[in-house]
Amino acid sequence: MLGGQPIIILREGTQRDSGKSAQKKNIAAVKAIADAVRSTLGPKGMDDMLVDTMGDMVITNDGATILKKMDVVHPAAKMIVEVAEALDKECGDGTTTAVILAAQLLEEADKLVDMGVHPTIIGQGYRMAADQALTILKSISVPVDMNDSDVLKAIASTTMTGKSLGGSREHLAELAVNAVRRIVTTSGSVHVADLDNIKIVKKHGGSIAGSALHHGIILDKEPAHPDMPRSLSDARVALLSGALEVKKTTISADIQITSPSQLQKFLDQQDHMLKARADRIIASGAKVVVCQKGIDDRIQHLLADAGILALKSVSEKDMKMIARATGSSIVTVPDDLTERDLGTAGRVYSGKVGTDEMTFITECPEAMAVSILIRGGTDHVLDELERSLRDALGVVKLTIEEGHANTGGGASEIELALRLREFSTSVGGREQLAIEAFSRALEVVPRTIAKNSGMDPMDILVRMRSAHGGTKANVHAGLNAITGGISDMRTERILEPHRLKVREITSATEVATLILRIDDVIASKGAGSSPGGGAGGMGGGMGGMDY
Repeated sequence: MLGGQPIIILREGTQRDSGKSAQKKNIAAVKAIADAVRSTLGPKGMDDMLVDTMGDMVITNDGATILKKMDVVHPAAKMIVEVAEALDKECGDGTTTAVILAAQLLEEADKLVDMGVHPTIIGQGYRMAADQALTILKSISVPVDMNDSDVLKAIASTTMTGKSLGGSREHLAELAVNAVRRIVTTSGSVHVADLDNIKIVKKHGGSIAGSALHHGIILDKEPAHPDMPRSLSDARVALLSGALEVKKTTISADIQITSPSQLQKFLDQQDHMLKARADRIIASGAKVVVCQKGIDDRIQHLLADAGILALKSVSEKDMKMIARATGSSIVTVPDDLTERDLGTAGRVYSGKVGTDEMTFITECPEAMAVSILIRGGTDHVLDELERSLRDALGVVKLTIEEGHANTGGGASEIELALRLREFSTSVGGREQLAIEAFSRALEVVPRTIAKNSGMDPMDILVRMRSAHGGTKANVHAGLNAITGGISDMRTERILEPHRLKVREITSATEVATLILRIDDVIASKGAGSSPGGGAGGMGGGMGGMDY
């Protein structure tokens, strides 16, 4: 107000929340997001059913998929979803743990704010706790050799525990380990695995146990000509990115033909050009030709007569993967093809998978790109199977690259919580309260696993703390949700990649600290929601937020 007159600085309809009100509503929104995925954590976690406006349905317990499919509108909740998506892209797993940990950190921070601790102090204490937690986490990690198939399979199996895979979890874990180890490149002591070199092909029909790894590439294509061979052994493979057709002129042009003899000469010349191109391919020694673009009918016929299998209209991504699998060079101009550009495949064959015709370029001796064909009864089963397999591939990749793993079942989180409480006594000021709050928040992981498994969370926490303390302390003691007992997770083969644990803690800490520091929310009219919407859409009467 100025002289009794209001001064308008924001557009009409703009809504504003500030101070503790804004903080509490942001925290409520994050807790609502965490509640949506909380029940999916652990080997006995439940599934969520997501139905969009078109009626399409997704049934999954994959946290990243659930958050991606939810139409989240609250800005603080969107930040959590972005963190989950980034973690899923980098690690392939751990999104549910990171989300519920971030929500618990904010809940603990809310209590400290009510006690009069400033959010900046809490954020500083959280960062100190996170740094110390990463140091402790490294010290209790278990070294893993990339040649130790049993440990890698255990890690892959752990991430798929609780998925709807029936008794095929071990089979899929073996596929994931063999696929990643095949594409690993090593430079000194550094191992790198690029998951873009693994192609997953889904075909319904058959059982999950029928899924298989192929050292090469599977194409959803059939031979370009019916007379072409259906199977070849020890085949030389040529890759062409240019079209095997008569080129069209780049400018508009007319050809005037005034007599039948001129027409015949024109057709003869065109046929000569096509035959010369086919002869060039035949002379190179290629027995399989994969073309990114079209192949003229005349060339198809000539190649078929020469016993060459040709595929057309293959995607650029598949062309690059075939090159990595067979060792072929992708040739842009077909006339430039030579024997040096050819790769090798032990077997190339076409056949039906379910109701679809497919071509397999497999048994490549030096394949640096592989394919996994997964089978399932329905499309919903296949989609969930693919998500589970991608998670397994991601954790195996992380373990091979990092070389370390940490025990699961809440063992690492309980050990971190106990040591952080000891560490907090050495820190002066109010940051000590924040570090203690951080340690309490870490216990949400074993507590949630216990609750989802039908056990008493408090009883499990007491038993796990006892196993980690005293003279017979075991830093790897965790909850076996299947048996309900507390045991050594190394013996139980319940392991997770060290880098995944690191990213879970750092991601949760960063987003919780960022949201905690927000004390003023200004939302313009039409921004999609009111900043006071709170949890929204979850019930509880906290406003008009929907997702």
